[in-house]
Amino acid sequence: MSTALITPKKLSGTIVAPPSKSYTHRAIICALLSRGICEIYPVEISNDVMATINAARTLGAFASLVSERLIIDARAAFLKDHITINCGESGSTLRFLIPIVSAFGLSAKFEGTSTLSSRPMDVFAEILPNFGVECRYSGILPFSISGRLQPGKFLISQDISSQFVTGLLFALPLLPGDSEIILATPCGSSGYVDMTVKTMEDFGVTVSRTEQGFKIPGNQRYCARNYAVEGDWSQAAFFLAAGAIGDPVTVRGVNPNSLQGDRIIANLLERMGAKVSYGEDEVTVLPEKLVEGNIFAERIPDLVPILAILGACAEGSTQIFGASRLKFKESNRLKSLYDGLKNLGVDVTETDDGLLIQGQRSFANAKINGFNDHRIVMAFSVAAILAQEKVCISDAESISKSYPSFFEDYNKLGGCVNVLDL
Repeated sequence: MSTALITPKKLSGTIVAPPSKSYTHRAIICALLSRGICEIYPVEISNDVMATINAARTLGAFASLVSERLIIDARAAFLKDHITINCGESGSTLRFLIPIVSAFGLSAKFEGTSTLSSRPMDVFAEILPNFGVECRYSGILPFSISGRLQPGKFLISQDISSQFVTGLLFALPLLPGDSEIILATPCGSSGYVDMTVKTMEDFGVTVSRTEQGFKIPGNQRYCARNYAVEGDWSQAAFFLAAGAIGDPVTVRGVNPNSLQGDRIIANLLERMGAKVSYGEDEVTVLPEKLVEGNIFAERIPDLVPILAILGACAEGSTQIFGASRLKFKESNRLKSLYDGLKNLGVDVTETDDGLLIQGQRSFANAKINGFNDHRIVMAFSVAAILAQEKVCISDAESISKSYPSFFEDYNKLGGCVNVLDL
């Protein structure tokens, strides 16, 4: 276990956003399904991305990393049966691949580590058996499947993670007949579904939207291609927030017109009072006095940790709501944020689906539990720049799940963080 020891210093300057983890996952999956040779670039090898690469290898693909370029040769993929796929801690890897593997009629066991083992998988356990797939699942991983997925109308009657919808979208074009996904309620984090559809289109596969979901023609083929990954708004958000509470920060390599739902961080910062300016592929945030606000977070769950920190820096009371799904992430993020903010001396209340935060302009020195959750560790690292003395954050190594170079970029902007192995 490692601890981040942070000396409060405002961040300023320019960094380049890491490549989008979400788009990288999707590009690897589409490359795998193309059954050809694809190059994906740039790629940052986080633990989650590595889980998807290793899963592709287990399924028979050859994958090699040259500099920041990932080469996928999937010509021998999906020829093995009775396989075990370890998804690490990556919910995307797990939920994307279950329908895909079943579309090829393979028998497989999906395993995971840490909190992934207990993250909800009931949606697939209930739906897939209606379409030819036998599922063996006892409420925690492993999740085992056998049988071949059949086309049809997939009625999803509950509010679910977008990852389940994405998994079905990837798989259904491969089936011999047409299919439809009918959502009784809009899925949370719908921006991630938009990213899925766009990546599928880039690889030659199309779906059409309906009022209640999607129609997916069968008998389609993914086409091999080279794929450029845009910068990650979810990760850029941490440093853009630092610009709002410290000194000006510019993040390059982000697309202002991206389909990534978390690009809304720039609008939210403006709404809270920060100054935001845009270049062709960059965003700059300048500090101003932040003001209170209400934030509906159902479609932007990954932003909630840094939005909670911004709320703690704003004048007045900020309420974050619509975030009940955060109870089932790498940690129960509502409790993790409540715990950390309390330790910083913030007046905060946990609600059924969010947080009520009373703002202040500085924080007490504190020991923060990172709960082995990358976004909790990164969010409180940003909060530490306004602490009165040094802040210690546990589980610093958890940043490797999504943004291994986070502390390196933090220090490039003038921060002072030392990671100690304890």
